[in-house]
Amino acid sequence: MRASELRVIVRGRDFRRLYATRLTSQLTDGVFQAALAGYVFFSPERQESAARAAAAFAVTLLPYSALGPFAGVFIDRWPRRRILTWAPAVRAALVLAVAATVAAGHEGAGFYLGVLLVLGVNRFFLAALSAALPHVVRREHLVTANAFAVTSGTIVSFAGAGVGYALRLAFGAGRSGTALILVCAAALFLTAAAVATTLPRGRLGPHLDEAAEQTRQALGNVLHGLLDGARHLARRPQGALALGAISFHRFLYGIVLIMALLLSREHFAARVEDGLSVFALLLGVSGAGFFAAALVTPPVVHRISKQAWITTLLAAGAASTLLGLSFHRPPWALLMFLLGVVSQGVKLCADTLLQETVDDAYRGRVFAVYDMLFNALFAAAVVLAAAVLPADGASAVALLAMAAAYAGGAVAYRTAAGRSGRVAAAG
Repeated sequence: MRASELRVIVRGRDFRRLYATRLTSQLTDGVFQAALAGYVFFSPERQESAARAAAAFAVTLLPYSALGPFAGVFIDRWPRRRILTWAPAVRAALVLAVAATVAAGHEGAGFYLGVLLVLGVNRFFLAALSAALPHVVRREHLVTANAFAVTSGTIVSFAGAGVGYALRLAFGAGRSGTALILVCAAALFLTAAAVATTLPRGRLGPHLDEAAEQTRQALGNVLHGLLDGARHLARRPQGALALGAISFHRFLYGIVLIMALLLSREHFAARVEDGLSVFALLLGVSGAGFFAAALVTPPVVHRISKQAWITTLLAAGAASTLLGLSFHRPPWALLMFLLGVVSQGVKLCADTLLQETVDDAYRGRVFAVYDMLFNALFAAAVVLAAAVLPADGASAVALLAMAAAYAGGAVAYRTAAGRSGRVAAAG
């Protein structure tokens, strides 16, 4: 990450306000997710297997995955400042509702519906952040701005998880303790909403007066608008390939995360409730990998193309997964660090390629579909892992299959991106 370029970026007042909005919300995400993970996966009060809990959690993500594209149309239609202001406030109300269900011991459909809505609004919020960034940063600074903002958000989310874990130690791991953590998360979401009100009105788009008449007509019909957005992306193959690459990686990374969770719960810890601290450690190491990717990705892509870096990272994913075959904690910590580098490096390149190739009037829909794929493929990974992995998560066959998939994905992406680049140059 270039220090001189970063100084230029952070001098922008509107960038700093957008950045503060991101950090406050993602810190709260970490608190909420720590409370959720501790309660669902590591609570001594709950007797269900981790695999069944993982499958139940995946089910909560699937409905939003189907609704994600519709959110994109509204991101391209509503003022993005309004979205960034109201989404955290809505999440605060929803989190309080989830806290009430936990405190009352109601763990059925109402609990999972509440979690679904909290996560769904978050994807809507993050898509609006990505669509808004090009309005506060110059085009030539997008790679560094993405590296700084997105990675900082991820690291702060990990820090929030640490805060959630500390609150769990203070309040307890049971229903009442989890409910109190959720109340704290609701208060933090209201803080994020307050920070978003400092953003200037009208600055973040969408600027529909700059769009073609057919785009304004498409916005009047959600389904037609989605098809219009898909056609727009199809005419930009580098963006479409980047979306495919990050989606492919997200699926494989989801399987690894579930393996790490199961290993922490059943293999790496003496007691179920101790597994959360092990899993938190692995997530923290992975977060360090995210930070390392933010440092190395901008200078690397200034020397080689973003497409070449994505290919390299996918190939590195193949080698990294093989480190876990011993199923001991130190190799798994290294595996999580390296896959953190792969994950964030691919994401930064994909975000930038989409921001560079997609017109502003379509960015909300494209980034909402992006988030939809994140949810859908992670949910698919969780369901697959819950179905095929052993109870302790130790499966050499799964790791070998993922290594082969990463290698095949690297070759496929390099071939397709190279072909697309030659066609564009010839045109």
